[in-house]
Amino acid sequence: MTTGQDNSLETDETLVQKAQNGDTSAFEGLVARHRDKIYARAFSLLRNEDEALDLSQEAWVKAWQRLNQFQRESSFVTWITRIVINLCLDQLRRQKRQKTESLDSLNEESGGVERQVPFTSPNPTERLELQELRQRIDRALEQLSHEHRTVLVLHEFEELEYKDIAKAMNCSIGTVMSRLFYARRRMASLMAGIKREEQA
Repeated sequence: MTTGQDNSLETDETLVQKAQNGDTSAFEGLVARHRDKIYARAFSLLRNEDEALDLSQEAWVKAWQRLNQFQRESSFVTWITRIVINLCLDQLRRQKRQKTESLDSLNEESGGVERQVPFTSPNPTERLELQELRQRIDRALEQLSHEHRTVLVLHEFEELEYKDIAKAMNCSIGTVMSRLFYARRRMASLMAGIKREEQA
């Protein structure tokens, strides 16, 4: 096995096969190719850079340990994304338990969120407005409960189906649908409130 070899022209499938045969440089090629995307998935759920970095790194460690369990029923990216999502959900559940234990009065019901925002291609004169819009989105996301933020991110960004979200979050499809409905309405309300606040 040569170290430092150029894997950039090989497909994920080829790199996975080599890595399953013990080629660590092939796995390093997969990490280099997809680490930014996996970090972004973690951050979209956790909203915390340090935690997202820790859990995205943990996801890569688990992926290496479980690589022989990967059966290629889905793409490698889908598989590693599921690993990081599950780690993030576990972390959010732990945080929620800690908050509930220490701060019963914490109003987590003030959250429900939706990415109900028009992501159109901006012309140069719209860049400042778009930046302000993204800041409003981030502020609104911070106010959502982890359940509503998670269901929104999984549906809108990961484009997971209801049944897959239900499995990941350990709840029924009906619960997913109602959370998503509430999250969209709540996000719109929060965004409007933040805009009024900025204009006051």
